[in-house]
Amino acid sequence: MARNEILQIVVFAVFVGTAVAALDDKAPAVMHLVEQAASIMLKVTEFVMKLAPLAIFGALASTIATQGLDMLGTYAKFVLGFYGAMATLWGILFLAGAVVLGKRVIPLFRTIRTPALLAFSTASSEAAYPRILDALPKIGVRKRIVSFVLPLGYSFNLDGSMLYCTFATMFIMQAHGVHLSISQQIFMLLLLMVTSKGIAGIPRASLVVIMATLTYFGLPEAWIAIVLGVDHLLDMGRSATNVVGNSVAAAVVAKWEGELDPEDEIEGAEPKAIG
Repeated sequence: MARNEILQIVVFAVFVGTAVAALDDKAPAVMHLVEQAASIMLKVTEFVMKLAPLAIFGALASTIATQGLDMLGTYAKFVLGFYGAMATLWGILFLAGAVVLGKRVIPLFRTIRTPALLAFSTASSEAAYPRILDALPKIGVRKRIVSFVLPLGYSFNLDGSMLYCTFATMFIMQAHGVHLSISQQIFMLLLLMVTSKGIAGIPRASLVVIMATLTYFGLPEAWIAIVLGVDHLLDMGRSATNVVGNSVAAAVVAKWEGELDPEDEIEGAEPKAIG
């Protein structure tokens, strides 16, 4: 933990969690202590993030002062590249949904439009969670599927966060003249897939994951400052993408499990003509 080697921390946490679950009494004192420590750290993170705008201003001012206004053009390419990749991912999600759901993918995307916009505007996929829980049953996805898939997806199916972590890490490295081989890029992708789990409910947790990835490759953590200036702009996109990915996943699982109500049984659906 002192060296911020996050992969080793994750492996250790898995072993400890498995050991606690294997105990008959579940180690209540340890569990209570860990929960209290987590609450304290989240509150510390909240304090830090309240001062984040000042840090972002300082980081951006320092970058422009040392590298010139041309850096703004580089930031623009970074942001546009990220949103272009995100649009491609949305298209893939739409096509995957169309393959499984058929024409019902259209009302699905129409229904999740409001939660996705809420996540985009607030830069928090957690803020849209209650809206998705309420919206998906209206298009036929039964509540028991929604209540199972969505919490699981918010921990393990973070398409937008994974996309951002990859983009930001590569941008930081390339900005400092560090180039990775294909094998190193693949390893970085696998590393981020493991270390990015469960970050949806923690503000700016992706920055911690990126810092840990830089440390793993022997690079300075301070390099994270280069993306602080545009982090919020990208945070909005990745939050909306998480919402879309989890919504499509819930509908697809409902279809596979036979838990997707027929269109004519959905509340508010127009009855089909007879004859």
